[in-house]
Amino acid sequence: MITLRPADLAREHGLSTQAVRNYEQHGFIPPAERTPAGYRIYTELHAAALRAYLALIPGYGYAVGGRIMHALSGGELDRALTHLDRGHSQLLRDRETLDSVRKAVGHLMAESDAAPEREVDVETRTIGELAHRLGVTPATLRNWEGAGILVPERDPATGYRGYRASDIRDAELAHLLRRGGYPLAHISTVVGQIRTAGGTGTLASALDDWRRKLTARGLAMLDAATHLSHYLSLLDPAAPRIAGD
Repeated sequence: MITLRPADLAREHGLSTQAVRNYEQHGFIPPAERTPAGYRIYTELHAAALRAYLALIPGYGYAVGGRIMHALSGGELDRALTHLDRGHSQLLRDRETLDSVRKAVGHLMAESDAAPEREVDVETRTIGELAHRLGVTPATLRNWEGAGILVPERDPATGYRGYRASDIRDAELAHLLRRGGYPLAHISTVVGQIRTAGGTGTLASALDDWRRKLTARGLAMLDAATHLSHYLSLLDPAAPRIAGD
């Protein structure tokens, strides 16, 4: 059996030896055996665990990566796989949200080009006026507000809602996505992305960067799966492995 020092594991990843000891202390790599003098003795199992944990971080984050390693160390393979499945499910939801935003923003920008006078619409609308504009009921707009899709101003004297240009944009986007069958919770996520980006024009230029980040996360998950499979084969030679690994 090949033995390794903390410095050997640290050098491979550009870490400090203290970082390696910390990862062991937190349970991200198995406990090391000790020499009679108290020095740690690491093996290929520890090296594989460290590679797996560090590979998990770009795809799943520090917290989930740690939970996966704890589950594997505790012999809870199903729990580890559940964390992995949830990560892939979240990535899929993010991809679907990106696709929704891309289509919706493209539709709204096309409408804006076809009717540029609407861009100058800075008048605040009442709930009844906005409902009439969209062909929905005021109750529908209140439901959208309850879901966090719309955040209208309130008149301090009367308490009446006032919908600004950005609110009208969000309402039109919500109306478009509702016609496409999207649930309110999903639409709220999309509208939140647009608010964060500062509008449809700004968001359109940020979509490519968003897509690149999702692609990088997906590739990181693939890389992590390879390292996890190798670590699992050392941890439990009888455990199932990825084909070809």
